[in-house]
Amino acid sequence: MNNSSNTPVIFINGLIGTLNDPKFHRPLGDRPVIAPDLNGYGARSDIPVEKINIWGQVKRIYEVIQAEYQGSAVSLVGHSVGGAVAYAFAHKYPECVKEIVSVEGNFSLKDAFWTSTIAKMTLTQVESMLADMQGSPETWLEGSGIDPQSDKIQIATIWLKHQPASTLLAMARSVVEVTGNPGYQTLVKTVFTSVPVHLLAGEHSASGWDVPDWATQHAKSITVMPSTGHLMMLQDPTTFGQRVAEILS
Repeated sequence: MNNSSNTPVIFINGLIGTLNDPKFHRPLGDRPVIAPDLNGYGARSDIPVEKINIWGQVKRIYEVIQAEYQGSAVSLVGHSVGGAVAYAFAHKYPECVKEIVSVEGNFSLKDAFWTSTIAKMTLTQVESMLADMQGSPETWLEGSGIDPQSDKIQIATIWLKHQPASTLLAMARSVVEVTGNPGYQTLVKTVFTSVPVHLLAGEHSASGWDVPDWATQHAKSITVMPSTGHLMMLQDPTTFGQRVAEILS
């Protein structure tokens, strides 16, 4: 599968939620698309906590590619923490990656503002935080700069229930450990020189994305989605899918 029209696309969610939404996938037409549950999420919520980390997710995605596409090269679309997972995957398995769409994917600890806060919490504190968010998804949306319309509340409810607090804590600590390591920048630079990487940001959050100058210079393309923020796919699902489709075309 070398043609962009039939290269499989794998969506990799961020710290919270799922990208398994037909509104994101439909604009990609006939291309094979999957947004697998990562370790600790959805149907895999009961995975042992020691497997819930960036490198555990890399292994999970590799297993999905082998099972679904017999090892064919795929296009990865990684959001936020999912962008860090995509970089790590491409570093370990460059032969499995045709290209990456980094949707405000983590370049450094500066991008892990919320994640860093969670990483310092106890499990009890994260459980309390998540319960409050699940009890008032509209408040979470408003805090993210999203108008809490009924359809958005429905999606937010699904996202907030898609993982237990233990997953949030484990992934947050892994993100801090991996992206805070000086070798992480070298890893990401290697990826940018080995596979095409496209950058996609929301207009309202682009200025806060810690994109290094070298990444801007080596990026295959840079796209800013108007009138949206970091959770652009929740804010405007259809347009998000269209933007991804345009980038991958």
